[in-house]
Amino acid sequence: MIKKYMELVKFSHTIFSIPFILIAMVVAANGWFGWKLFVLGILAAVSARNFAMAVNRYLDRDIDAKNPRTADRPSVTGEVNESEMLIFIAANALIFIGVAYMINDLAFKLSIPILAVLGGYSYFKRFSEYAHLVLGVALGLAPIAGAIAVTGTIPCWSVFLAFGVMFWVAGFDILYSLQDMEFDKKEGLHSIPALTGEKGALFISEMFHVFAVIFWALFVAYANLGFFAWLAVVVGAVMLYYEHKLVKKDFKNIPKAFFDVNGFLGIIFLVLIILDRI
Repeated sequence: MIKKYMELVKFSHTIFSIPFILIAMVVAANGWFGWKLFVLGILAAVSARNFAMAVNRYLDRDIDAKNPRTADRPSVTGEVNESEMLIFIAANALIFIGVAYMINDLAFKLSIPILAVLGGYSYFKRFSEYAHLVLGVALGLAPIAGAIAVTGTIPCWSVFLAFGVMFWVAGFDILYSLQDMEFDKKEGLHSIPALTGEKGALFISEMFHVFAVIFWALFVAYANLGFFAWLAVVVGAVMLYYEHKLVKKDFKNIPKAFFDVNGFLGIIFLVLIILDRI
């Protein structure tokens, strides 16, 4: 039973958001922030992503049924029915709000607006190519949430970190969308690849990733971090370069570039920030 829900929300992809909420918490606390906040931070990240992905699967079930790449998703096959998805969505929303309440007042006040942003992403591809950036905003909220959890405020450096995450996610989402470019055109869905074609999409993705590195550098500078943090920015830039090289070589490498490269990027970034604060 648990397996079908993990497949529904692609639980393994949580690896994209958790490192950056922890990065923000480490920097905000200037080191270890305690087991209570660690557990609450993980619960917040997991429940928020479960909510967002389940909403996406619920709203897109008709579209996914037409796409050969997504036709075997549990939301399409009926392995998880509509009622079960709605219950799962509501449960994770309540968990997220409850966890936010346990963290602090600001986290609680922002919990519902954050859920609105997370749930709104699925609608955007129906009318705007900015859907990639909206997804980026959704994951970019993670480091801001991490800073709020520790300090109860939104420091400037957390905003720069969030913008870096936003452009990072939007950039790799554009690459991932290359797989559905023809399908999106046929169904009238909005995406950068459907609008600009392969070359245009690759260029915009590259520019987004350049912006990501710039904002990560601003984060390090404004947070007054040291050598290992700057090394994290350099390593991130190299890994993004490698990601684009993989995709340009063969679009069959997109899944590897999407999950492997970006997954390791977040983990390495986190490890280097921890080393910087030890």
